[in-house]
Amino acid sequence: MQMETASVAAFSASVGLSIQKGKTKILKFKADNSNPITLDGETLEDIKSFTYMGSIINAQRSSDADIKPRISKATTAFLQLKNIWSLK
Repeated sequence: MQMETASVAAFSASVGLSIQKGKTKILKFKADNSNPITLDGETLEDIKSFTYMGSIINAQRSSDADIKPRISKATTAFLQLKNIWSLK
């Protein structure tokens, strides 16, 4: 993964883009190698999960962390509408 990170950084630099090392995080899926990933000598932060476009992505590729909050929000919305639907 270190080689891929360096390759992305090199290509980005070749087209005038830079990677914000302070904002860049690493999420490893089933990685055998636990070595830290560095970019220009700076170690990138390892994270366990993150939210992307409203969906929770985690290292176990489990959707439980994403589905439970969605069900809870849907239940809350339904219960709020129940009062309106019961009006005659």
